Amino acid sequence: MKQLWSPWRMAYIEERNSQPGCLFCQLRDDPPGAASLVVHRGPHAYVVLNRYPYTNGHLMIVPHDHVPSLENLGHETLGEMMALAQRSLRALRQAYGAESFNLGANIGAPAGAGVADHVHLHVVPRWAGDTNFMATTAGTRVIPEELEQTFRRLDQAWRDLAAPD
Repeated sequence: MKQLWSPWRMAYIEERNSQPGCLFCQLRDDPPGAASLVVHRGPHAYVVLNRYPYTNGHLMIVPHDHVPSLENLGHETLGEMMALAQRSLRALRQAYGAESFNLGANIGAPAGAGVADHVHLHVVPRWAGDTNFMATTAGTRVIPEELEQTFRRLDQAWRDLAAPD
């Protein structure tokens, strides 16, 4: 059995297990900023960095409504989520020079949803040759940037994109 030590996760596990309710509903009420990792809050949805990302810049678009699937959301919320996905792509291109993206939702626990009862979209930036020796030899990803720095980069790109064209 392979072991990968990540002692910083214990604080997250203990905090998440000590707080009742939905993680995304709790984040919905937190102010945007580096502490919450919320990049933007709109009237129907918000954008937050994934605290345990697949790669740097991994964003999630989360509706304010606590529902398990996209088919449970209204047209206004769906439209806002798609507009936020579009802006997320632009911000990630600007901040990281992302060449391509994975965009999607894991709907339901069997599909891999970590929070199955509150649907959300993932926006994952990708680059040609973005595997490294750890992924190919140890099946492990290396995240080379701290989340606070990632937040600062994306926050700046997000604000730059808010300026009128």
